[in-house]
Amino acid sequence: MKAPIIIGGGISGLSAAYYLAKAGIQPVLIEQSARLGGVIQTESVDGCLVEGGPDSFLTAKPAATELIGELGLGGELMGSNDHARVTYILRRGRLIAMPEGLMMMAPTRIWPMARTRLLSWPAKLRMGLEYFRHAAAAPLAERSVADFIADHYGAEALDYLAEPLLAGVYGGDPAQLSAPAVLTRFVEMETRYGSLTRGALATRKGAGARAAPLFQTLKSGMARLIAELERRTPPPLHGTAETIERSGAGYRVRVNGGWMEAGRVVVATPAWSAAALLKNADPALAHTLASIPYSSSLTLALGYAQTDFPRALAGFGFLVPKRERERMVACTWVGTKFAHRAPDGRVLLRCFFGGEADPAILNETDESLVAIARRELARIMRLDAPPTFFRVSRWPRSMAQYTVGHRGRIAEIEARAAQLPGLSLAGNAYRGIGIPDCIRMGKEAAARIAADAWPAHG
Repeated sequence: MKAPIIIGGGISGLSAAYYLAKAGIQPVLIEQSARLGGVIQTESVDGCLVEGGPDSFLTAKPAATELIGELGLGGELMGSNDHARVTYILRRGRLIAMPEGLMMMAPTRIWPMARTRLLSWPAKLRMGLEYFRHAAAAPLAERSVADFIADHYGAEALDYLAEPLLAGVYGGDPAQLSAPAVLTRFVEMETRYGSLTRGALATRKGAGARAAPLFQTLKSGMARLIAELERRTPPPLHGTAETIERSGAGYRVRVNGGWMEAGRVVVATPAWSAAALLKNADPALAHTLASIPYSSSLTLALGYAQTDFPRALAGFGFLVPKRERERMVACTWVGTKFAHRAPDGRVLLRCFFGGEADPAILNETDESLVAIARRELARIMRLDAPPTFFRVSRWPRSMAQYTVGHRGRIAEIEARAAQLPGLSLAGNAYRGIGIPDCIRMGKEAAARIAADAWPAHG
């Protein structure tokens, strides 16, 4: 079998390359940029560990933890400081702690909800009465996240709980995002219980006490995972993949103007890039891939002297609802969320911008971004001091949007791809946007290729 080609050296493509190499198959990994890892990027600045992209991953999804263990990096794993896990929401110019006991927007404790200043009494009453909701007799039609949350808990819960929480993850508009694709677990709760609150209570009761922290990362930064994967895989070919065509029983890929033959191909790029690559191999597949929208994001890391903060930062940071937003979407207080991210005497903040509502933020100069952040941090945190350093990371068209109809689009994409034997798609556009999801899809693609190369006997 000709060597498989993997296009895209982000975490999805690297995972596919690693698992293929582990199975004794040496792939050709093509990446157009000078480095591997995609949006995973770690830098040490002034003694601070700065993540340009994701700083961690959800512990509940096992693929990342399993891969890290296989790579011998288990000793590097570090959990979030969940004893200090308080997230604030900006409302009327004040940072208000999210009430304890929330499973996203579903309340599981009465008194924290009753006491919170984040929601009005009519909103609290509306959320409390949701407990008595019954399951529908027939499956409900697909709805947007906004319609789904407002139906259960009302507009205020949507504006001050669900929207800011999802903005930091998807960078999308709840009125456009698909509830079954984005809130899969909650739609399943609705089907079974009717009430999301009853479903959340049952889920927590069944799960018992959480043994692991909510988030995990690597002590030396997420780029350590990329470095170890790169060490375990064949050296990449740095070049631009231009198109993919069928060629006999396999494929050929044009790279930097020349053709490469491949028995199997893994396309681990954003869906819009995959669409351009596959327009000759399957125009209908390319058309559906191109229909998956993306938003852009930007992170701004700001370093400060500890003396600029009269009080210690208690919590993981804050979210800014769209109704309260100027341009900043969220801010993480890095040293509280994870230990060993900033040395003694230093404070590190990570500010988030962009998303579906503000793509133009990526066009701002670095100096303009710092000025915007300083103005908003002064308004929100009463922080007037200038930062001692800053780092900007821009990620254009990086966040796939699971808009209404997403599951139907993915079913169509998978059906079309099944008609192209030996072609696999992997990445955050399909069935999960986090690091564990991307690792899982890369591993699944490698497993399909290995099964073709080494078919089971007997």
